[in-house]
Amino acid sequence: MVTATTPLETELLRLAGSVPDPELPVLSLAELGVVRAVRLGDGDAVEVELTPTYTGCPAVEAMALDIERVLREHGVREVSVRTVLSPAWSTDDITAEGRRKLREFGIAPPRARTAAEPVPLELGPTRTRTTEGDPAAPGIAPVHCPHCGSADTELLSRFSSTACKALRRCLACREPFDHFKEV
Repeated sequence: MVTATTPLETELLRLAGSVPDPELPVLSLAELGVVRAVRLGDGDAVEVELTPTYTGCPAVEAMALDIERVLREHGVREVSVRTVLSPAWSTDDITAEGRRKLREFGIAPPRARTAAEPVPLELGPTRTRTTEGDPAAPGIAPVHCPHCGSADTELLSRFSSTACKALRRCLACREPFDHFKEV
């Protein structure tokens, strides 16, 4: 969904995408998949399209200010960042490099989906265990521990330090970890 048509727009898209995410600074906005497009306007004006990870994301304002700062530092006089909600952002938009960086940072990346289907939402107990081949969760891939790689993990809280992450614990190494939830 990322679009750029001219070499200058491609370079500006790269610059805007290089901005670190304010909540997960290990990821750039390009790796997170939230910078959607850069368009040149009249004169020296540039418009950047940004899709938040969810509609009420409190980091959107910080992202926009950081994008404006980076582009101005590279000679763009007029920058506007427009929030675009459609198509909605999905965890499928996180790049492979972004998933690798999350894992190395100690956050379990979102599980890959095989089809463009809605993510199932089930209400259940606060603590839930997921293991490889769990009969209670058929067809749902386990969340692997980013520390030791074990699939024997449990959900401690559906929300962690940010609304887009859940708090889990590995039952093999006993370490707690964040899991970037699938959307």
